[in-house]
Amino acid sequence: MDKLDMMKAFITVSKEGSFTKAADKLDISNQLVSKYIAHLEDHLGVRLFNRTTRKIRLTAEGEQCVQHVQQILENIQDMEGNLGQFKNEVQGTLRISAPVSFATKHIAPLLRDFRRKNPAVKIDLQLNDRKTDVVEEGFDLALRISELKSSSLIAKRIAPIHIVTCASPEYLEKNGIPEHPDQLNPDHFLHYNYMDYNRTHLPIINALRHSIKAQRQSISSNNGDVLVEAAVAGEGYVVQPTFIVSEAVKQGKLKVILEDFAPDVMSLYVVYPHRKLTSNKLTAFIDFISHYYGEQPYWDDYQA
Repeated sequence: MDKLDMMKAFITVSKEGSFTKAADKLDISNQLVSKYIAHLEDHLGVRLFNRTTRKIRLTAEGEQCVQHVQQILENIQDMEGNLGQFKNEVQGTLRISAPVSFATKHIAPLLRDFRRKNPAVKIDLQLNDRKTDVVEEGFDLALRISELKSSSLIAKRIAPIHIVTCASPEYLEKNGIPEHPDQLNPDHFLHYNYMDYNRTHLPIINALRHSIKAQRQSISSNNGDVLVEAAVAGEGYVVQPTFIVSEAVKQGKLKVILEDFAPDVMSLYVVYPHRKLTSNKLTAFIDFISHYYGEQPYWDDYQA
């Protein structure tokens, strides 16, 4: 039996001094009230009432229980009131997992604008380029630049992510401007460890895959910003999202090459668990970010 119902029946009987009156008060049968009290007594291992044909009275143990049970019911009532208010307000801490390079360059303005509309929401932002387990690690949501593979999560597309090949003017002057991916020197590839080179067979990806299999890439890293800086320094060429390279291209530090052979367009997703009840803070953030970057994000305007 439900312990909360048993406690409510116990308190009501103690106040009314009668099973019948308590049943009327609770709008349940007299027999059910008796069952609730009997089960509660069995659960606690004590007799709560002394019963006679004319009246019932609390035992000494029952007197002690009244105070504790009354406090429990009041605490539950307070909790329900607080949660009811919480449910209707956008507040609380939102735990977000996001890719390092994207977050460091583009998420601060988003969070600022979101919190201006929702000042009661606090943000706990964790940066990592690996695939975090949203549920296991306790995140409300994750931003990902990849396709959704887990059916236990919901993914909402936020913006397109274009991938370009870049090199510094000095590198291109020294090594020439390639007109086809086959002309790329595999020894000069600046390799991003987390890029999936098996999802397509475009010429540019085939060339990069060959470099990786032969282990000829000059620098490998799990951080795209490091590779872009290496490209700016003339170490080779990078294949990176425009949200990382756009500023360097605008400043003339990098040039986009092989535009006709660009990899497939990827997407930025917000990923969150399947839940019957989604918190207001999560709903508010998803609605906000869904319209924030758009189909033509500002980082794609990278022409100098």
